[in-house]
Amino acid sequence: MVNNILDQINLNDLGNLLQQARKQCGMTQVEAAKIIDVARTTLIAIEKGQRRLKSSELVKLARAYGKSVSYFVAPPPVIESFDVQFRSALRRSEAEEAHIKPIILRFQELCQNYLELEEIMKSPLPNNYPPEYNIDESLPIDITAESIANSERQRLGLGDKPIPRLRNILEQEVGLRIFYLPMPSNYSEMYSYNQKMGGCIAINSNHPQERQLWSLAHGYLHFLAHRHKAIIDYDNQYQRMPKSEQLAESFPKYFLMPTSSLLKRYNDIYRNHKQFTRPHLITLAHYYGVSVQALSYRLEEMQLLPSGTYERLKVRGLKVRQAQQELGLENKAKSYDLTPIHYQHLAIEAYDQALISEGAFSRFLGVDRLEARRIAEILREYSIGITEEIKEIDLSKGLL
Repeated sequence: MVNNILDQINLNDLGNLLQQARKQCGMTQVEAAKIIDVARTTLIAIEKGQRRLKSSELVKLARAYGKSVSYFVAPPPVIESFDVQFRSALRRSEAEEAHIKPIILRFQELCQNYLELEEIMKSPLPNNYPPEYNIDESLPIDITAESIANSERQRLGLGDKPIPRLRNILEQEVGLRIFYLPMPSNYSEMYSYNQKMGGCIAINSNHPQERQLWSLAHGYLHFLAHRHKAIIDYDNQYQRMPKSEQLAESFPKYFLMPTSSLLKRYNDIYRNHKQFTRPHLITLAHYYGVSVQALSYRLEEMQLLPSGTYERLKVRGLKVRQAQQELGLENKAKSYDLTPIHYQHLAIEAYDQALISEGAFSRFLGVDRLEARRIAEILREYSIGITEEIKEIDLSKGLL
């Protein structure tokens, strides 16, 4: 049976998948060649689609790579490698390459999984993409950033309020694929785009929530204005920051803290208390979901706080987390799920309808089978709860 399928499958696609799977598990070509008892040159020919794979060889490689045979003979859509896009967009040292490459490959795998689930369930994400914004280089960066921020808030119907669930909005209203992945501390986010996959963003799950929200807005600007340019954002990336990155750095402060809303909040506080104190600053930052540093700089730019306010607070020993606790500001629930809820629901629906195996379900969620079963039960209960709530609403409507 496998032989018949292998006779029909595109060798270039199969070779590409085999190469990606090998790299994802950190195996060299020499090591993989030994598994199927061939020379390294033969394995290279297989990965280039120049030599047909035997069924016994595929079984051995699939087992070594931690994949099912079906992953290769009924593969997800093959797309341009994220790794290739990022390599062309950014030069990295060997040490940086070793740190970030496995994360890039994991990011790509998750995006491919998402697309595969959508096609299995015939439930594609919305494609509410605005045209790519044209940037007038003659205008100041801040004016351009605020203009785009206001346009997007209006387009998405966000008004001028805080955006606590930005991930959900960008996925469900725009159609971006957003994942949270553990990364080295000096990396903030990754952004990639191609015709098949659309816009994809990965956020560092190890960062504080305020920084995650900022990074997500930063990545969204790249989608809006630099759609076809892959980006890996990390500290000290540039000696001289290009205008595209200046724009991405400026956009979040206007998108997350609109001028009209922030000015009104500040004036209300000042009018009621005749002053704007450190507790007010911490409370207002919590309200917008941004760091105290980001809000301080924003208010300083608006000339509502004296220049250098944040630096003076640091010198005086400001401890933000402790101050938040003293003020009774509870930590907002962290959106640290690796995959979006919609992705998880597509997986559980496909599993419930026997469209994917338990092994595929665990692969989609990136967990072992025991954990996959536990997650399936939780998601089933969640889905049932929602269904019951909808029924109750419908019944109540019927009684009116």
